[in-house]
Formats: sequence, C-alpha cells, structure tokens
Amino acid sequence: MNIFPKPDFIPAAISSLSHYNLDTFKRDLIAGIVVGIVALPLAVAFGIASGVSPTIGMITAIIGGFIVSALGGNTVQIGGPTGAFIIIVYNIIQMYGLTGLALATFMAGCILVLLGLFKLGTVIKFIPYPIVVGFTAGIALTIFSTQIPDFLGLKITENVPGDFIGKWGVYLRNFASTSLPTTAISILSLLIIIFTPKISKKLPGALTAIVIVTVLVYILKEYLGVTGIQTIGDRFGDMATDIPHPHSIGIDMNSIRLLLPSAFTIAMLGAIESLLSATVADGVTGARTNNNTELIGQGIANIVVPLFGGIPVTGAIARTMTNITNGGKTPVAGIIHAIVLLLIFLFAMPLINLVPMCCLAAVLVMVSYNMSGWRTVVGMTDNPKGDVWVLLATFLLTVIFDLTIAIEIGMLLAVVVFLRRVTENTTVREYGHKLDAAEGTDMATHEVLTLNHGVSVYEIDGPFFFGAATKFDEIVRLAPHSKPIVRIIRMRKVPFIDSTGLHNLQLLIEASHREHIKIVLSGVQENVRASLDKSHIIDLIPAENICDHISKAVVVANRIAEQHTAIRQ
Repeated sequence: MNIFPKPDFIPAAISSLSHYNLDTFKRDLIAGIVVGIVALPLAVAFGIASGVSPTIGMITAIIGGFIVSALGGNTVQIGGPTGAFIIIVYNIIQMYGLTGLALATFMAGCILVLLGLFKLGTVIKFIPYPIVVGFTAGIALTIFSTQIPDFLGLKITENVPGDFIGKWGVYLRNFASTSLPTTAISILSLLIIIFTPKISKKLPGALTAIVIVTVLVYILKEYLGVTGIQTIGDRFGDMATDIPHPHSIGIDMNSIRLLLPSAFTIAMLGAIESLLSATVADGVTGARTNNNTELIGQGIANIVVPLFGGIPVTGAIARTMTNITNGGKTPVAGIIHAIVLLLIFLFAMPLINLVPMCCLAAVLVMVSYNMSGWRTVVGMTDNPKGDVWVLLATFLLTVIFDLTIAIEIGMLLAVVVFLRRVTENTTVREYGHKLDAAEGTDMATHEVLTLNHGVSVYEIDGPFFFGAATKFDEIVRLAPHSKPIVRIIRMRKVPFIDSTGLHNLQLLIEASHREHIKIVLSGVQENVRASLDKSHIIDLIPAENICDHISKAVVVANRIAEQHTAIRQ
C-alpha cells in the first residue's frame, strides 16, 4: 500500500497554454477587466465586514486571486475573500487578534494542501447537502445582521456583543438613533443594485451603485451641507496604497492547539465553497476540474496571503460566473482580474475613501440575500424529515453559536439520520414452513422449498452493520416459536458486514451451539465471506453448512432436522 500517493497537481493554467491563441487572450482580457471591476466593491466590503480594513480586503483579492488562478485546477475559477468567511474571521479577530487570524489562515492553507496531496478532493463533495444549505443560510442571516448599524446609520455608544441575540438586543435599544439620510442612501443603493441588471446585464449592480451613490453623497456633503453619512475615509482615515512587505507568522504549539478548530473550519469551508463553485462552473463550461489540484492551489493561496496580512481565500461563485458570462476561457482571465485590482489599488484608492459605508452595507445586504438561498430552503421542507432537521439544526447553530459547532453537530446529525435510514432499510425476514427461492429476483421460474419441522430461515436484506446487527439479534432471540433445530441465515442481499455485525453473528453462532442449534449460511457474497474468514467466524461452522444457494442450504438443513428427529425417536 502506498502511504504517500503521487501528488495530483496539474494547474489548469499550464494545461491551458498548450492551445492558447490571440482570440482566447482577447476573451480573457475582457472578462478579466470586468471581473476585476466587479470584485472591487466586494473585496472592500468583505474586508470591512470581516473586521479588517478595506486595504486588507483588496490585498487578499489581489494576491489570493492571482494564486488561485495560476495554481488552481479549474480554468475559470476566480478566488478572493467571500461572504462565507466574514463571521468566522470576525470571531477569530475578536478572540485572538490579527496574529491569531494569520496563523489560523496559514494552518488552513496547510490543511488544504494536505487534502489535495492525499487526493481527498472528491471526499469533500460528500458533505450532505442539507448541511451546506443550512450553514450557508445561517451565514447569510448573520452577515445581514452585522450590516444593520451601517445600513440604518445607528449611533451606538455601547459595545456590540458578538452573539446574534445580544447583537439584535443592542440594535433594538438604539433603534431611535436611526439616521434618515443614511437609511435613504442605503435604500437607494439597494434599489440600484437590484434594478441595474434589469436594465443591462453587462453592468455590475454593486459597482454602479457605488459610483452613483458616492457622487451623490459627495455633492450632498460638499454643496448641500448634509452631514452624518459616514464614508470609508471617515472611519478608516487615509489608507496606504503600497503592497505590504511579507512578515513572519508567530507559530507555537499553544497557539496551534487553540486555533486548530478554527483553522479546520476555514479549510473545510474553503474546500466546500471552492469545489461547489468549480462544480457549478464545470456544469456551464463543460470542463472538468481537477479537484486535488484546486485544493492545493487554494491551500497555497491561504498560506501566502496571511504573510501579507490578508484574510482567507476561496473560490467565489458570483465572480466565477461573471467570468464565464463575459467570455473567460482560461486562468489568464483570473490573473488579469488580479492585475486590474492591483492597478486600482495603486492608483485609485483615494477615491475609495469617498465611498459611503451605508452603500457597502447595501452591497452586503444583497450578498446575504443571494447567499440565503431561501427558495432552496423552502423547497427542502418537502424532503424527508431527517434532512429538514439537519438543515434547521445547522442553520440555528450557525446563527446562535458559530460555524465550527454548526458543521460538527450538523455532520453528526447527518450521520445519525443516515444510519437510521440504512437500519430501517435493512430488513430481517423469517420463514418457518415454505419459501420461494426466486423471490426478490427477476427469475420467471419459481422454486418453492419446503422446510422440515425445526428449520427456520432468517433472510437479511441490506448492510449488516451495527444497527441492523442489533435488530437481527433481537429478532432471532425473541422469536415466539419453539427452539429450532437448524437456523439458516440467508445473506444473499448483504453487501457488507462491519465489526459489530461480525461480533453479533459470532455470539449468535456460539449461543446456538450451546443450545445445540445448528447454523447454516446461504448465499454469502465474496467480500462478506472474506470478512468472515478474517475474523475466523467461518471456522465455527462446518464447511458443508456454508452453501452458495438457498436450495442447497434447505437440503442440508432438512437433512440435519431429519437426523435429529430420528435420534430422538
């Protein structure tokens, strides 16, 4: 067995160059410029909402976006800061500061690289859909709640708690301080974001709103004397326009121990969001993402970005789809998008200072609405109740507590629901007089087998794992009829057996021997037979009592019953 598999790392940027041409470059150039413009307000808004400065949001989009496109496994994926990370990043900063965030992001990058190196890219897709829907909706509601003060212009003098319920308590107590001019500008921004795509799908709603509203607020403040509408410059002051120099990350075992759960959550969330984005992109483009390369690329981005003070990076579905719809064909478009952001950062940051905070709040309110997927949530209420409970639990835990707890408990509930379903689908049926050997098959000819007195047949239909094993054990031991002479255990429909099933089967065979009851096995599949061999359970049963078909098993069992009856007579 190869413990260290050969790395599956083939960046899409390299493979795309083999058939690259001028026409493709023109398409990538246009798409890259458009995506860079679209990404600008999101990078600034996500940076502020995460508890860092707009500069950090831009740095993350520039460096992270470049690395994801250059080293990722998808041809059109656009990387950068996303709304999904806002809450977890904000909480880490509150608890451990910016140094803690840098270490957690760095560790998350290492985890992602390891997932890719060990070819676990496909495993991430096994996260149950109700969990993904639940925590995404929970994140959306939490993002929405963080934007209320800026959206309404609340003048809050007390400390705002980090928890959802405490936060809304503060909002309600300070609701009377709502600024009407700020609220009016917020609503105007929201309307522009909503209706711009209806006028022209080529115009990015968020950027259009920022340009129009920024000009409007500047006129109101400079020429009409309207005050109280806070801008980015009012809150953060003049921002540096230089790319920060890389700095070291303080690593010690105590910090690693404290931040490992947060790093794991960042890694899992980043992997899920990136691969979901890649899957959506593949469905549109017809391409095929190398999941392992994508995880390695995302991991390297998250290792490098914190060295420059950045926040976590992942694939962004909205920006990726913008890239596709504007003609992006290869990772070159993503690289151009990063260059466009860099040029804006170097030469246009003073203009960013004029953007109203309430306008960015409107952008994030729209982001949270789009993230919520409320139609999907409503549609899933018709799904099995187990899925609905998993979705609701994950949603509420994300909102009330945090994403780490939500994913952990959501996964646990999903496993419990899955095991319950498998257990319910594994049935045990008892035959005591006659049975049809062809029952449950496509055979047209039916062979009715007669069972002698004292012969019982127990057929297991489904996986024989711990839940089903306990059910089988109870049915056999609590059977209402008198003690049989022979028990046939029919296993033709058992695809696998786990250690609990093996243990319970061994106990049943040993207990049957003590009661002088013979055991006959019928229709054991090869992989199940291999498990019985390895656990030496097969040694407890005579070779002639292990049959490949029920008709042979019934002959053996009837003969044993006849011999037993003859001896007693």
